Amino acid sequence: MSEAKRSDLFAVVNRQRACREFADTPVRDADLAPLLEAATHAPSAENKQPWEFVIVRDAATRAAIGELTRQAWELHGRAFSEQRLTPELLAEVDKGATSGIAGAPVHVVVCADIDRGLEATVGSSIFPAIQNLLLAATAVGLGSALTTLTTAFSAELRELLSLPAHVVPVAVVPVGYPAHELGRPRREPFAEHTHREQYGKAW
Repeated sequence: MSEAKRSDLFAVVNRQRACREFADTPVRDADLAPLLEAATHAPSAENKQPWEFVIVRDAATRAAIGELTRQAWELHGRAFSEQRLTPELLAEVDKGATSGIAGAPVHVVVCADIDRGLEATVGSSIFPAIQNLLLAATAVGLGSALTTLTTAFSAELRELLSLPAHVVPVAVVPVGYPAHELGRPRREPFAEHTHREQYGKAW
């Protein structure tokens, strides 16, 4: 890999972070296509490529997805998270779950076709595809986030999107231009969590 390409890759990886507040700027099909192309180049169990993407732009449907997300957060998510997150992060997640996600101009509902891949390997196939999508969004200047909250209401989501029985909703990825500039993600140094040969031997 050339130094320029390597720099581009790591620059994107190091910038990628969740966006939970979006501008009204439309996102065209031409803007989304590279994200979806990147998603389909992820590894998948047995190369079954079980991913299905439902692109939602309709305002009423996005509002309904946002409402399901809000309900899931307020019924269970907030209580689970409030003792685990810093007040700052909790406030950010709370805003995203109750209004920010609904405000994204596009929702990518990522699903798995369990006729095309084993149900037991859904996670190992779908989440790498989502990570590729998130990285590609960052690379082209779009904001995105991964949420599985909405799937707490999978039956309602299935009905809303007319999903057949063999297509399972796995996550919702809101996509749009960030409402404000996103800072770099906060990460602990990898060396603090890396062990040489055996656990406990420092890197």
